[in-house]
Amino acid sequence: MSKGFAQEFPKDELAILEEEIQPNYHYEYIPDFTYEEVNQRIKVMKTEMPFELNDRIFSFIQYFTVRNRDYTKMVLARKEKFFPLFEETLQKHEMPTEIEYLAIVESGLDPQIRSRVGAMGLWQFMPATGRIYGMNVNADIDDRMDPEMSTDAAAKYLKSLYRMFGDWEVAMAAYNCGPGNVRKAIRRSGGKTTFWGIYNYLPRETRSYVPQVQAFLYILNHLEEHNFSLEEPTYPIEYEKFRFDRALSLEKLSELTDICLKDLEEINPSVKNKTIPVSNRSMEVKIPRAKASFLKENLAWIGDSLGNQSSVLLTSNATPSIVPIEKAIATSSAGRIPYKVKSGDVLGSIASRHGVSITQVKEWNNLNSNLIKVGQTLYIYSGNSNPSSTLAENKGQRTYTVRPGDSLWIISQKHSLTVEQIKRLNNLNSNHIKPGQKLIIG
Repeated sequence: MSKGFAQEFPKDELAILEEEIQPNYHYEYIPDFTYEEVNQRIKVMKTEMPFELNDRIFSFIQYFTVRNRDYTKMVLARKEKFFPLFEETLQKHEMPTEIEYLAIVESGLDPQIRSRVGAMGLWQFMPATGRIYGMNVNADIDDRMDPEMSTDAAAKYLKSLYRMFGDWEVAMAAYNCGPGNVRKAIRRSGGKTTFWGIYNYLPRETRSYVPQVQAFLYILNHLEEHNFSLEEPTYPIEYEKFRFDRALSLEKLSELTDICLKDLEEINPSVKNKTIPVSNRSMEVKIPRAKASFLKENLAWIGDSLGNQSSVLLTSNATPSIVPIEKAIATSSAGRIPYKVKSGDVLGSIASRHGVSITQVKEWNNLNSNLIKVGQTLYIYSGNSNPSSTLAENKGQRTYTVRPGDSLWIISQKHSLTVEQIKRLNNLNSNHIKPGQKLIIG
């Protein structure tokens, strides 16, 4: 039986601490936990893939909740940016959503990370494999760094590996070391077909690979128990896709549209040198949704300024179609509400008052932080241009008054929400709440 994993001081260190206790403002409480406690939590988890604790997985849980908490915090800060995309793609391909945790082990959720052997992106594709799944790789463009394309390719590849081996854990192992090494391990094991059955015959790196995926599956579903609280999450920039059918510079596009160049680079990570070459002139360019209306209104002169071209196309998941300038102008300003910031306003209260999210308000107004000032004019977009009707729709908002002894976790359980959802609804930057405080809960 494994012993509990606890932080214990040697007796001589305790004596020193008793003699002179100095304040430590950087101390972070790390809860103790035992193998049995973790095992009980895993047993009640609802997962689409089989998940049973063992010593190997437990050792990685210890590592990422105690010794390397910074890595886990980094993953948490990036999680909201990519997990919605992962879940949508995996559901589309009818695959277990737990596979999304594989990207944490592959890349730490960094779409532009490169391995020592040349694998790139969130899902670490090699150039040859990337091309098989339709991802271009050249001096200026590397589609392996595009979150949408690489996630769809990873889902297709993993699904083909699952059809090959009939087990998702084995499919993930094959994703790491290749199907040839997995077949070799199956032969050496005497024909066993589960990951733990062929574990001892896999390459050393692959033996650690699947247990790390499962460790993060546990950790990210039990953050409160290990005192992880997300202070500054990163959310995706919502965008629309445009196709310009020509070579162009992101710097020039930024200059013409007043879109922050860093935003263009962030949502177009596959563009390596801020330039879309002639060879990739038909690729889709992502534009922050907050600026899409402006671009539609000014397609003609922006197109002229970028250079001579036959047409500028607005694209979607369907077949791209030409957007006439008259239609773009007629529809782009519908529902725009100017709002002047008053004393005491915060982005959370403004967003909830208009029935929109903080992320949307920031994108519509090209804000890089939650900081606003009195007198500043913000623009809110909705399907109805009458602000009073938007406010009327929001009258059904539910609130909760914090009671003594309450925590965000307790409140979240009462109202079937997550802690992060409550923090987002109320623009909270920490888990600190106080009795009498009113929280929006729906």
